[in-house]
Amino acid sequence: MCGIAGEVRFDGRHPDVDAVQRMTACLVHRGPDGEGLWQHGSTALGHRRLAIIDLSPGGAQPMVDEESHATVVFNGCIYNYEALRDELRAAGHRFVSTSDTEVVLKAWREWGEDFVQHFRGMFALAIVEHDSGRVVLARDRLGIKPLYLDERQDLLRFASTPQALIAGGGVDTSLDRVGLAHYLSFHAVVPAPRTVLTGIRKLPPATVRVIEADGRSREHVYWAPSFTRDPGRADWSDADWQEALLEALRGAVRRRMVADVPVGVLLSGGFDSSLVVALLAEAGQRGLATFSIGFEDAGGESGDEFAYSDLVAGAFGTDHHRIPVAADRLPAAVDAAIGAMGEPMVSHDCVAFFLLAEQVARSVKVVQSGQGADEVLGGYEWYPPLAAVDRDDAQDAYAAVFADRTPAGMAALLNPAWLHADDPPGRFLDDRFAADGAETAVDAALRIDTTVMLVEDPVKRVDQMTMAWGLEARVPFLDHDFVELAAAVPPELKLADGGKGVLKRASRGLVPDAVLDRRKGHFPVPAIRQLDGPLLARVRDALTDPAAVRRGLFRPDRIERMLADPNAERTPLGSNALWQLGLLELWLQRHSVG
Repeated sequence: MCGIAGEVRFDGRHPDVDAVQRMTACLVHRGPDGEGLWQHGSTALGHRRLAIIDLSPGGAQPMVDEESHATVVFNGCIYNYEALRDELRAAGHRFVSTSDTEVVLKAWREWGEDFVQHFRGMFALAIVEHDSGRVVLARDRLGIKPLYLDERQDLLRFASTPQALIAGGGVDTSLDRVGLAHYLSFHAVVPAPRTVLTGIRKLPPATVRVIEADGRSREHVYWAPSFTRDPGRADWSDADWQEALLEALRGAVRRRMVADVPVGVLLSGGFDSSLVVALLAEAGQRGLATFSIGFEDAGGESGDEFAYSDLVAGAFGTDHHRIPVAADRLPAAVDAAIGAMGEPMVSHDCVAFFLLAEQVARSVKVVQSGQGADEVLGGYEWYPPLAAVDRDDAQDAYAAVFADRTPAGMAALLNPAWLHADDPPGRFLDDRFAADGAETAVDAALRIDTTVMLVEDPVKRVDQMTMAWGLEARVPFLDHDFVELAAAVPPELKLADGGKGVLKRASRGLVPDAVLDRRKGHFPVPAIRQLDGPLLARVRDALTDPAAVRRGLFRPDRIERMLADPNAERTPLGSNALWQLGLLELWLQRHSVG
């Protein structure tokens, strides 16, 4: 896990090495263990290292392969790198390190643009061919690792964070109206390739882009799971699906223990992370470090799930760490978490993950997390009502339970200059739900949540908040083999038992019954859901700040009404609507966005 940056020129000039150095310096939190810079012809690459595999200098980056005349910067982990190294060695390739980074380079030389098809893992990478000047960018199937782009006529810059691109200079940081519409419609989700900033884009997940020396480029999507029924599994029983899913998850959890440093688990006390712990214990892991965070109660809401995490830790004999957070720490933590956000993210989970990662990083450098299970296996409450909806009506039914605002609601909130006449969120849903490859309304909802909403909210949240402290988070529920299998499971099996039923039933006897049978919980930060005191003051100050007034995003009368009753307005999914607006302004002001 690392931070990467680079610049490619198309005008015959040498790259701005100083700009790449500034970009790389912005990524020190993602890679505190080392720094590298490389320049050749029209391209410069920068890298910050978090040493996880091959801790020696042989694993340092940018990594140059003299045989293939290519250089790579790589962020992530290829879990099957050892098997690939054996395969590539048998094909005649020589290795001088034991790192997965060198496997990436040799795989490119052996398989060309198909190299990503051989990887099991999470990654964002750039490869430069010395002789041709060709540059290859690629991102993993579920977008676990980020790659942001600053694209201009005469150059392309890329980096692991928008902040790094801004540090490079010359970025158009004006607010993108389409990105704003998405943010306010999908509780901060802005689907790739856009962000909320006009001059910053992101490479979509499961995408390879090839850029020629003259600036011409092409890209292709190399993976898309099918949410349809497989005729070859038509005779599978419920027990067959249960067994297959559990076995696939076993393999995913086992693969994510690959490291030359200890690996822990973020244990919330919910079913997903508890199952990860159970499978590791089943595989013989002893003394596993687990970590749970809790907050003070507020507004009648409980702030921790320690009772359940303690139960799981006791059942499996983990080295468990409780991390309670006092209420007076939250205002400063909110500001710090906003500073770590590459894009504004409204979920209160961000602050929880930020504070959790701060403590966990003092003990381990790698953790497994249960993120993604709800989107992949139908764990949220908005899925069951879709089971009674015709496939042709799926988009409207989904928007009714998921979208924060209708076009009319947007018009009532935004000043006219910021409205977009074409309803970009609606058109986005139209396109996604009209695509082939999703059999039922539930399938169509799970597809968009797995391939878009999950990528741009929980996955991004975990990456950015953990990497703010140099902590690598691995997500076994997003193993692409597991995701493909889960997509093929009949929806009624996923929706059983309040969601994720097929896996819950498979886990009976592995996970304590009290965890399996409990109501679904969340990663609670009640003081954000129930705004009051210093946090409410921060939101009020942000929305009335001179910068916010000059920007003029929101109708003043609407903001006044919301501030007068700060916890009254909720989105369809129960989020605090005022927090969503305040968080956006806090982020824009923190990053000096125009």
